[in-house]
Amino acid sequence: MAELFKIPLENDTSRKIIHIDMDAFYASIEEREQPDLRQKPLVIARNPSDTGGKGVVTTANYVARQYGVHSAMSAQKAAELIPNHQAVFKAPNFPLYQSVSEQIHTIFHTVTDKIEPIAFDEAYLDVTENKLGLAHTIDVVAYIQKEILKETQLVSSAGISYNKFLAKMASDYRKPAGRTLVLPEQAIAFLSRLPIEKFRGVGKKTAPRMQELGILTGADLLEQSEMMLMQNFGKLGYGLYRHVRGIDNRPVAYQRERKSIGNENTYGQPLISEEQVQVELKKLAIELERRLRKNQKHGLTVVLKVRNRQFETITKRKTFNEYVGKAAELEAIAWKIWQTIGHAEDGVRLLGITVTNLAPQTFENITLPLYDWERE
Repeated sequence: MAELFKIPLENDTSRKIIHIDMDAFYASIEEREQPDLRQKPLVIARNPSDTGGKGVVTTANYVARQYGVHSAMSAQKAAELIPNHQAVFKAPNFPLYQSVSEQIHTIFHTVTDKIEPIAFDEAYLDVTENKLGLAHTIDVVAYIQKEILKETQLVSSAGISYNKFLAKMASDYRKPAGRTLVLPEQAIAFLSRLPIEKFRGVGKKTAPRMQELGILTGADLLEQSEMMLMQNFGKLGYGLYRHVRGIDNRPVAYQRERKSIGNENTYGQPLISEEQVQVELKKLAIELERRLRKNQKHGLTVVLKVRNRQFETITKRKTFNEYVGKAAELEAIAWKIWQTIGHAEDGVRLLGITVTNLAPQTFENITLPLYDWERE
């Protein structure tokens, strides 16, 4: 009886959304910088022989992927999968990747300002209206891919549809250098033939549970009731019930990105000992980690701000090749900087730690060389 009064699902098909995904982005940049790597199994990670088997794979080129190497795999496992010690390991160079990402986003802005970055290598673009004045979204995508190739010598894949979920699914459909369009009337047919593990949110733990229930494809998912999916998968089930019907009414979130996240404190009674400073830096770092986690960010640069009793303010920054965001890391870095600029005997009226060069927390942190400063 309840089904008789069920409110019909709304599906906004008025938008034109593009999802751009750079193909093997980090590995492709390294191949561009060193062309002889293109025919070798390249793994972006620290060499496990140098780290005692620690570390994870950030990404790998398509040669390495043929051996089963993938992101988030342990670097040691990647070395074992590629025979005869052929794997080439390169530590990630995030400042380089960020600079290339900025080039790509400059191209995006020639098309639209409605851009939602997901990581250095992917973004959603709302091109319902575009700056180029092109009538067909496929032509907008062709322009973007051509400009990216011309400016960076890198290839990208693109998904085009009326919502973010379908655009993402479409960009994954044909790689590398793919271009897939899913119109409203094609959505259910497109999704029905996909394996269930291809659906966003269905990961290594969820896929086996789906398969136990006989849900092997999008077509199988489409047959399930909303109640059944929610009982078995909670919030994920609620979303999947809509997604498999081609429904995702979320807009592209193009609000201005935060450039930095910081935490500072002013002291009525100045700090006058190294021990007091160290205690306060720890407190600041713990709160800063919480703020970074809340915003799902980490950064390449840490800035320490110090103001003394004479109201003189000193700041110093350190930039790394790897992302930081954990309290222990931030505390250690801030303390190291303090040792180069701080003087407790001057009295400390203010301490602050800020993280800049932000990016989404979309990949694993790798051990940070705290005492090997990369750049001032």
